[in-house]
Amino acid sequence: MPTTSALFTPVRFGPLTLPNRIMVSPMCQYSAVEGLPVDWHLIHLGSLAISGAGLLCLEATAVRPEGRITPGCLGLYSDGHAAALQRVVRAVRSVSSIPLALQLSHAGRKASSRAPWEGGALIPAAQGGWQPLAPSALPQRPDEPPPRAMTARDIADVVESFAQAAGRARELGFDAIELHMAHGYLLHQFMSPLANARDDAYGGSLDNRLRLPLQVFDAVAQAAGPGIAVGARLSATDWVEGGWDVAQTIEMGKRLQARGCAFLDISSGGVSYQQKIPLGPGYQVHFAAQVKREVEIPVVTVGLITDPAQAEQIVAQGQADVVALARGFLHDPRWPWRAAAELGGTVAVPRQLLRALPAGHAPIFGDVKIGQR
Repeated sequence: MPTTSALFTPVRFGPLTLPNRIMVSPMCQYSAVEGLPVDWHLIHLGSLAISGAGLLCLEATAVRPEGRITPGCLGLYSDGHAAALQRVVRAVRSVSSIPLALQLSHAGRKASSRAPWEGGALIPAAQGGWQPLAPSALPQRPDEPPPRAMTARDIADVVESFAQAAGRARELGFDAIELHMAHGYLLHQFMSPLANARDDAYGGSLDNRLRLPLQVFDAVAQAAGPGIAVGARLSATDWVEGGWDVAQTIEMGKRLQARGCAFLDISSGGVSYQQKIPLGPGYQVHFAAQVKREVEIPVVTVGLITDPAQAEQIVAQGQADVVALARGFLHDPRWPWRAAAELGGTVAVPRQLLRALPAGHAPIFGDVKIGQR
């Protein structure tokens, strides 16, 4: 059934075609045990897999144990972690054809944190935490002990760990990888002058501050192979004077595009406790629009996008190619159904759900015929 909705048209991320332009944004669940997924991940991701979205991206997954944000964050730093995650991937694949992405991350100085519902503060080593690593010995907050500044060996290990995790993601059958270069985590820390005070080849000039993130991208793209769409999430601004900004984001986007990046996911903030963010519906969309005007690869926007008409307008007006929701999906796991009904689109669902629509509902599943004797 043809649609007049821009939100429900396909889009390509490099080698991957998404059936629509709705993305389930990666959402940390803080529920893993030693980096391993638990039953909660199976139920949570299974629900989102049958939502009708065009892409489901798993939560930030650490490439090294010390790179976890919290003790409850997922990891993919061993074959054992891959085996545990394989159970989740197989279950999702058995009920849904939704494309799957994995966000690979290293938390840097924001590692060893308590879960948000426990306050989110740094966990001291004496209380089960660990020593965070960072570009420089600059703490996330002034009342915290400083992280350990990374050595050349540490940097090389991180690049190799990202590559190894990407190889495991390829073996697990993921369709896409999103590299977390935003929200104040390690790669963003190297990019932002607020967190990077190094005086070697990885600090100072923009070229130097971008060196590690670009090395990571190259290593991941090689390990993932040509069949996987490799993209990046970027914070468009630190929301602090003298920090990372939109102009630098655009430059980074162009450099990533030149290396074969399949998509850019534009968010903001996270590197400084001094940030002042003017929250409101779609408050980051204008950043995505600025980036989209300067690059030729798909751009994703995210942040307080909850209304289908709002999402449709963003895509139809060319401000972004894909709209990502996180908390919106936690509140309404069938958000794409509602959007399809309002906008005249269709969504793919498992056959077990084809009888779900009440009489007179918009035909969001397409031309479906149900019979029974």
